[in-house]
Amino acid sequence: MASADSPESVFLTGFPGFLGSELVARLLDRYPDDVAIRCLVQSKYRDLAESRAAEIDDGAPERIELHEGDITESDLGLGEAYQSLADDATEVYHLAAVYDLGVAREVGMAVNVEGTRNVLDFAESCPNLDHFQYVSTCYVSGRHDGVFTHDDLDVGQSFNNHYEETKFLAEVEVQRRMDAGLPATIYRPAITVGDSETGRTQKYDGPYNVLRLLDAQPGGLGVVPTFGDPRDYEVNVVPRNFVVDAIDYLSGRPDSEGEVYQLCDPNPPTVAGMLRAFAAATGETIRPVPLPSGGADLVRRALDGVPGLAGLLGVEPEVLRYFVHPTSYTCQNATGDLRGSGISCPAFESYADTLVAFYSAHPAVSSDAMV
Repeated sequence: MASADSPESVFLTGFPGFLGSELVARLLDRYPDDVAIRCLVQSKYRDLAESRAAEIDDGAPERIELHEGDITESDLGLGEAYQSLADDATEVYHLAAVYDLGVAREVGMAVNVEGTRNVLDFAESCPNLDHFQYVSTCYVSGRHDGVFTHDDLDVGQSFNNHYEETKFLAEVEVQRRMDAGLPATIYRPAITVGDSETGRTQKYDGPYNVLRLLDAQPGGLGVVPTFGDPRDYEVNVVPRNFVVDAIDYLSGRPDSEGEVYQLCDPNPPTVAGMLRAFAAATGETIRPVPLPSGGADLVRRALDGVPGLAGLLGVEPEVLRYFVHPTSYTCQNATGDLRGSGISCPAFESYADTLVAFYSAHPAVSSDAMV
C-alpha cells in the first residue's frame, strides 16, 4: 500500500477493449479522484482510446491516463517511463490478449504468453503492489471431457485452437507467480456476449455466428447444422455486464487474493436450448440438420477449404467445435463470494431477445478481434 503522502495509481492493459472500457468506468467510481487510472494503449488504438476515455469520464477525462506501449515488449514499450509508472501502482489489471479462436500460434504466444510474462514482471517491480488482477478464460480447459472446476488447470487436456493453448500457458505462468508469493486473483469468463440489458457489444463472435447463418438464408426459415445430440452439449455464455460487475466486485474484496473465479453460467443452455431461444427472439423457424458429432470438424474443414464460403455464410469455422464442447464448468466459489452483492449470471433465455435486437439494429459491428 502506498503511504499517505505518496501518489497512488491503477495500471490496466486491455483498454479500449470490450471488457476493459467498462471496467475503467467502474474503477473511476471506486477510487478517489486523486487516483489515476493508467491505461497501456497500443499506438494504433490511441484515437479510439481517447474517444472512449472522453465518453467514460467527460467531467474529468484527465483521470484516465493513456500511455502508449505494447505488452509484447519487455519494458511494455514504455521506455524510461516504465519504473515511474510502476513506483506508485498499487493495483494492476491485465486484460490485454488476443481474443481470436483463429489466432496464429506465433501471435498467440507473443501476445497471450510473452505479453502476460511482461506484465507480470511489471507488477513484480511495483514496490507498493497490493493486487494483480488477471483475466483468463474458462477455455484454458481445452477439450477436457467432463467437469472443469476453478481448482483445475493442467488436466492433460488437448486444445481446440492456439487461443486456448496460449491462454492456458499464460495462466500457468500467472499461477506459478502466485505460488511464489504474487498477490493475485484470476478470473475465467465463459463465452462473453453483449450486455444483457442493452445488447451492446464490440464484436460479433461465438453464438452470433448462428444469427449470421440465419441472415444468410432468406424467408424466415433457417437451416442450422447440429452435431451429435444437441441436448447433450452445453454452450456456456455470459453477458458482458455480468463479467464486469463480477470482476469489479470481487477485485474489491481483500479475501479474493489467491482465488481463481470461473465467471460462467451455472445453468447454461444446451445447443438445443440456445437454438430455441434464438428462434423465439428472431421469430424465425430454425430447422436443425443432425450430423454426427465428428461432423463439426468435417464442416470446419469445408469452410476453411472453399474460398469465401465462411464469409458468405457468416460462420467462423473455429466456432463449430464449441457446439460439441465436452466440458462443463463450475463456479461455486464465485457464486459464494458474490452472494449478497446482487450480482448473478442471468439465464441466456432472459436476454437472448436483447442480443438479437442489438444485432439487428447494428449490422456493421465487426467480428474481428483487436490485436
